[in-house]
Amino acid sequence: MSKIDCRHGGFLGALRYAAVLVAITMLPIVAGRLHAQSQSSVTASDSTATRVMACTACHGERGQGSGDDYFPRLAGKPAGYLYNQLVAFRDGQRKYPPMNYLLAYLPDTYLQEMADYFATQQAPFPALPKPTVGPQVLAQGKKLVLQGDDARHIPACVACHGASLTGMSPDMPGLLGLHSKYISAQLGASRYGTRTSSKPNCMQQLTMQLSEADITAVSAYLSSLPAPANPAPAPAGSLKLALTCEGARTK
Repeated sequence: MSKIDCRHGGFLGALRYAAVLVAITMLPIVAGRLHAQSQSSVTASDSTATRVMACTACHGERGQGSGDDYFPRLAGKPAGYLYNQLVAFRDGQRKYPPMNYLLAYLPDTYLQEMADYFATQQAPFPALPKPTVGPQVLAQGKKLVLQGDDARHIPACVACHGASLTGMSPDMPGLLGLHSKYISAQLGASRYGTRTSSKPNCMQQLTMQLSEADITAVSAYLSSLPAPANPAPAPAGSLKLALTCEGARTK
């Protein structure tokens, strides 16, 4: 067999010949697939249950969360909060490629429908692993969650998320039933501006006051708490929020 000279037309001719052979070989396979597709009459129903199927693959059938550290619980969170997060993923304010791609072309009406679906779900809370931090770290987390730190102008978590930490309608999320790694990741993302929300961005102002040790402590303490007796968020307007979102001051 003569050698192909890559500097001349022989090499290109060989490539063309190979391409023709591949095309001929693939024709029966492609034709078979097209025939199978044309014979199929199965279509997905146009319903909310169908639209949330992509969500439930990671977040659980009813949004109860999963054993994965980074797939949070959605069930029972305020619909306004869930809707705002879906919009943030779709529009690129929150960056996580699977979510960004999944939501890229969905209209607001679909996102609101999905948010309403998960907000109404009453699913059991997941069993979370016990934190692997010491008692001093948990004590620091408890102090920040329940009392805050007046010297650093850090309000307590309960001042905005409620005494039971189940959030407040329409857009203040609950903080229970979440893995410590997820909470830590979201606090860090908020602090560094990779997780943002519609302005004013209260959480970024707050998290900029937190140290790495604070974030570890708060995340561990929140994940150590049991499921609430009543997981429903507080009614809208029932809490006087601690943080004035127009500035970095507290009320």
